[in-house]
Amino acid sequence: MALVNSIASWILKKRLHQIELFRKYPHEVQNEWFNKLIDTAKDTEFGKKHGFSKIKNVDDYRKAVPIRDYDDMKDDILRIKHGEQNILWPSDIKWFAKSSGTTSDKSKFIPVSKESLEECHYKGGKDLLSIYLNQNPESGLFKGKGLVIGGSSEVNQFSKNSYYGDLSSIIIKNLPYWAEYIRTPSIEITLLPDWEVKLEKIAQAGIKEDVTSIAGVPSWNLTVINRILEITGAKNMLEVWPNFELYAHGGVNFTPYREKFQQLFPSDQVTYLETYNASEGFMGIQDRFDGSHDVLLMLDYGIYYEFMPLDQLHTKNPTTKLLHEVELDQEYALVISTNAGLWRYMLGDTVRFTTLNPYRIKISGRTKYFINAFGEELIADNAEHALKHACENTGAQVSEYTAGPYFDDTGGGHEWIIEFEKEPEDLNFFADVLDTSLKSVNSDYEAKRYKDFNMKAPIVHAVTPGTFYDWMKSKGKLGGQNKVPRLSNDRKILEELNKKRQEV
Repeated sequence: MALVNSIASWILKKRLHQIELFRKYPHEVQNEWFNKLIDTAKDTEFGKKHGFSKIKNVDDYRKAVPIRDYDDMKDDILRIKHGEQNILWPSDIKWFAKSSGTTSDKSKFIPVSKESLEECHYKGGKDLLSIYLNQNPESGLFKGKGLVIGGSSEVNQFSKNSYYGDLSSIIIKNLPYWAEYIRTPSIEITLLPDWEVKLEKIAQAGIKEDVTSIAGVPSWNLTVINRILEITGAKNMLEVWPNFELYAHGGVNFTPYREKFQQLFPSDQVTYLETYNASEGFMGIQDRFDGSHDVLLMLDYGIYYEFMPLDQLHTKNPTTKLLHEVELDQEYALVISTNAGLWRYMLGDTVRFTTLNPYRIKISGRTKYFINAFGEELIADNAEHALKHACENTGAQVSEYTAGPYFDDTGGGHEWIIEFEKEPEDLNFFADVLDTSLKSVNSDYEAKRYKDFNMKAPIVHAVTPGTFYDWMKSKGKLGGQNKVPRLSNDRKILEELNKKRQEV
């Protein structure tokens, strides 16, 4: 494996000069991709309908194509699932990444083209390793194996040649054969549809391997890790995987999980690397190792970016800013055009730029996952900051949580349901610190909480370990890229979890 490690490291590091190219010439690279996307899709049904052949610049494009969400694209995607092609993108699309749904559908099915797999998702994985290996030239990453927890994949009933599954399963199923030698578990285990059966098999397989890296959503990785510790009786994971060095995480904010992982892997030699990848595309990789947790916006992956100021979010004809127009510390809803046929697609994420040279971002929340029942405009970034502060001041550790509004005869406030890894000694004090911290990071929240006039103090419930797991199981959302919705503007999730809490 030493020879494999040397060869793989050498190949991956060669990509670095291309990354430096788009750092140095970001606008030129993005403009090249814009022209390539428009030219490639000009003869598709969508391209003809919106006059792609006449588009000369981005202003023409923004006039010709309205901003769209999944519901706007659903009919075209359904036709592709039935076997029609050349509708949104010229190459055949046979794969669809199953993602969490919209208000009108349980699930979204995001088209995945051959180009998006190769030029975006695979490229992102390789670049992540390139950046890491450049920072750690003595790494022995490929002397062992990488553990990846994939989702399930199944044949789409709409067409014999059309398939859907979690993005991770699509990526794994299309990897070259040699990739099986550097990852675990086997593809047969990875693609098992029953999460609980798969969990046990992943844990049993992982024990037998020299795992040097893991990737994926923190909550599901913790479930596997805890099972391995239970089987082996080890005190921490370095007793099982002594050569472990890298965890590449994404999908949710890592802040609530960081302390727990550092306890599980008690070594300064373990690196935690942030990524920004979604079913729609791989968009960012942490490129700094100085304690910053932002990600470098990857500009040559076949994605063209626009950024919508949040005050435009619910206007009739929203305007967007281009990359050269964005400002630091402003919230933007992300709008993308991709090499899988997503055109001016509003992803649903909100981002904030942390640097402009090069362009780095932090995910600050979701356009639909927020609480604004009283005009407080609480976003996920506020919640994560406040929870971190409350944990630091009470010695608590949060495993999972969700929050939403509560209402009573005289107003209302926010209700939090939290599953603690380590409960605070005084839950009321935890709630007070949480409330104070939210006031410090969100002026609207602070104003609405003034003397309890508009909003009352938050209510915090602690639930028993496994509550969120059982709730996700009841929804058929175990494993893969499924995530607990953190903030909701209604009480549906709260009421379902409260019912489970009261049954205990």
